[in-house]
Amino acid sequence: MGRFHGGVLELYPEFAPCEKVSENRWVHNQQKPSSRFFKRLLPVLALLGATGMWGSTFAIQKDLLTRISPFDFLGVRFAMAGVVAAVIFWPRLRRAGWGAWKYGLILGALYTAGQELQTLGLQFTSASVTGFLTGMYVVLTPVVAYLVFRTRQNPKLWFAVGLATVGMAVMSLNGFALGIGEVTVLVSAVIYAIHVVLIERFVKHADPIVLTAVQMIVVGFFSMLIALPGGVELPHGDFLVRDWAVIAYMAIFSGIGSLLLQTWAQSHMSATRAAIVMTSEPVWSALFAVVLIHELITPRVVLGGTLIVGAMLVSQLDLPWLRRVRR
Repeated sequence: MGRFHGGVLELYPEFAPCEKVSENRWVHNQQKPSSRFFKRLLPVLALLGATGMWGSTFAIQKDLLTRISPFDFLGVRFAMAGVVAAVIFWPRLRRAGWGAWKYGLILGALYTAGQELQTLGLQFTSASVTGFLTGMYVVLTPVVAYLVFRTRQNPKLWFAVGLATVGMAVMSLNGFALGIGEVTVLVSAVIYAIHVVLIERFVKHADPIVLTAVQMIVVGFFSMLIALPGGVELPHGDFLVRDWAVIAYMAIFSGIGSLLLQTWAQSHMSATRAAIVMTSEPVWSALFAVVLIHELITPRVVLGGTLIVGAMLVSQLDLPWLRRVRR
């Protein structure tokens, strides 16, 4: 995050606020093909970094959630993230106009709703089904984009969406039944899709850093508000230091850092492409589970992960056979 401070923005104009990025895009498009390739690759790498941090959370927080309730955990985690974001980015927040705060408020409210509904649904269904249904936002994102903004997707992206969905199903599902838990998680997936689509729209008119900071402040406020009625349980006992370290990682890296990377990346790619790349989260989850808690890699994980990686490649590469279909 140090790249966003001082005169370094002049060295890394791609990390500048969106108004400046828009000006630079015209200049960058005139560069040689290799430069354009790396500029297109950089947002993908940023999203992979964000999903890597998200994917690490399942293995890291698994033990903690046996000692603290999920809603208390969300409240403490995002309250910490909101405070840290407010302190670090205060100079930008102070200069931000009402539009940026308004956009951040909308996005933060949506993100809170998605997190809380996903956590609630998890109480009534399995983690594998929850993971698959949450990942359905990759299918819902182009649908929402079309319904709200009439954004059409080319056949290549629809093919990638289908491929990613199959990959998630192979990795996650052992069986499926539709009940209150599944419906709740599916609603959260719809909200996540709306969140992804609106980020693409709002980041064109606001600094990605300000949008991220305001979102974290809003999510922290509402998450703590939801946790308060029953009293907020804080880490304690023999694992006090370890639990606070996990919460700090979840707040700063998996919270602020990942959302900042996502918001910046979406200023350089469509919501549908971003959603396809973000389906790599279960792949990261499986890798971290193997490394951190010594779970086994199964053939289903390998096959599903391969399909998801294939979907990401399809979404980013220029495929002549799909271009001919489009004509």
